[in-house]
Amino acid sequence: MIFIFAALGSYFLGALTIILDKFLLGSKRITSAPVYSFFIALFGIFAVAFIPFVGFSIPSGWQIFLSLLGGALFSYGILALYFAIQKSEASRVSPIVGAVIPVATYFLSLIFSSEKLALIQIIGVALLIFGGLLISFDLPLKINKKKFFSGFYFSLSAGLLLALSYFVFKFVYNEQTFFNGFIWTRFGCFLAVMSYFLIPKWRKEICRSLNEFKKPKKKEYQTGGLFIGNKILGGTSSILLNVAIAMGSVTLVNSLVSSQYVFVLALAYFAHKKFPFAFQEKLYFWDWAQKTGAIVLIGVGIVFIFIR
Repeated sequence: MIFIFAALGSYFLGALTIILDKFLLGSKRITSAPVYSFFIALFGIFAVAFIPFVGFSIPSGWQIFLSLLGGALFSYGILALYFAIQKSEASRVSPIVGAVIPVATYFLSLIFSSEKLALIQIIGVALLIFGGLLISFDLPLKINKKKFFSGFYFSLSAGLLLALSYFVFKFVYNEQTFFNGFIWTRFGCFLAVMSYFLIPKWRKEICRSLNEFKKPKKKEYQTGGLFIGNKILGGTSSILLNVAIAMGSVTLVNSLVSSQYVFVLALAYFAHKKFPFAFQEKLYFWDWAQKTGAIVLIGVGIVFIFIR
């Protein structure tokens, strides 16, 4: 049973990182999604410090291409995710991205590996789609008004890009050791965020943020501490998830991912009470009913998909 607690701990920390992401972006402590995504990639490039200790090697040209491509897709997926979190409620964005990733991954597997789904898995995909749609509508529906919540298309894009990156990572880690592949994909992440400098507005925002950190004030120290703490929480969450998978049932561990959405919903409620300007959660009865119903559908859908 220890693996269940490890999985729940992982998903709780994962929810906490989403809430902190929303706070940093919603409160404007980090001015925009491109700036946040840039610092994430900058943080990741420090993986090169491990090169002398992990048997780092230069793989084939094809593997270098896949590593850089996977890293770039991951960076753009994270960028879309932060745009979605900045524009909308964390309790809506998280389930949508969580539903799109397994659906997109299965369709990619169908295209590239001729994998066939069992009936129960097809039902699982359908439930993910229905759950995703249920939480996507901005209720109450009005004629001639936009139907989806603000940030829906960014959430959809984030799920698709992250699913693509995970799919490419699989080919990378099949041929390279974990640390070698990880370091090469971080290069891809870093190269991708360099493209942000091609857009004048993003270039100005990133340069301004870098200048502010040259002469940091108390607020910059606090923001830097929250940023690093958030990344440590995210890393701990990832380690706990791998521990849970190593100790127990992969199906059960994956099926518990819906608990993360429940944690996000609960944490967002309390965070909104404390910082309403940053979170802007809708807390009416029908919003809770809509989100809870969608989380149940997505959770059951994920269970069905991972049943073998």
